[in-house]
Amino acid sequence: MPIDLQKLYPKLIHLMLDTIFVVDSDNQIVFASHACENLLGYTAEELIGTHITNYMHPEDLPATHDSIRRVMSGQSHVNFRNRYIRKDGGVVYILWSARWYEEEGVRIGVARDVTALQQAEAELRFLAHHDPLTGLTNRSLFNDRLDIALSAARRHKSSVALLFIDVNDFKMINDKYGHASGDRVLCAIARRLESCLRKTDTVARMGGDEFTVLLTDIPSDEALRHVVAQLSESLAEPLTHEFDGIAMPSCSIGVARYPQDGEDADTLLSHADTQMYEIKRRRSATR
Repeated sequence: MPIDLQKLYPKLIHLMLDTIFVVDSDNQIVFASHACENLLGYTAEELIGTHITNYMHPEDLPATHDSIRRVMSGQSHVNFRNRYIRKDGGVVYILWSARWYEEEGVRIGVARDVTALQQAEAELRFLAHHDPLTGLTNRSLFNDRLDIALSAARRHKSSVALLFIDVNDFKMINDKYGHASGDRVLCAIARRLESCLRKTDTVARMGGDEFTVLLTDIPSDEALRHVVAQLSESLAEPLTHEFDGIAMPSCSIGVARYPQDGEDADTLLSHADTQMYEIKRRRSATR
């Protein structure tokens, strides 16, 4: 018995994991495959007769309208991403392949849920520029921001300050309490550093127990001393009872200013590092 493919096509369409939408020239949905319910939380019956733009994330509307115009001008648009608002209020990232069919007067789009992929890509981008333990900026991104800050300071004849911070006797914490406890202490230090800084400043973990801070537009040496004193005071606060009696380690802070202590990133980092180690040396000599 021959297979009637014409009758089979609708069944195949509704079996697809991706959602098929058919939309007219006014953006009104005239057909949606059954997968739409998994994608947006609405049944096909709820969607048909409504405008597909009603479900788009407001921030993505301009780019989506550009894509629609491109498709309706006769160009196919493959691998376009945007966000839609689900029936439950959640946000779903959708990857589209769409084409306009002039004779039928409809736009057919195939929609794939790429929310998990989008989140994974965002996480990879974050990890590429941030320390996985503390979530702080890493060495690579910090160096980029330092270069940008110095370029801006040269143009505007403004100031930049660089702090190099080392945790004193940190190895003792790891040896006595274990590396897991040491990691918790590093995270506590990271949060304290963040809490003392402006959004325009950058704090980074350079590796191990070393941190750096980039301060831009420092109005005076007095203002810089105030920031350093505030950081020192915050870092000296005892750890809470949740740290099971671990004493908060002290920190040594080296400071370098642009342009007084150097005009390029390497010179400033070296100056701050040298000053920090001199402070550590004096601390050891007095113990």
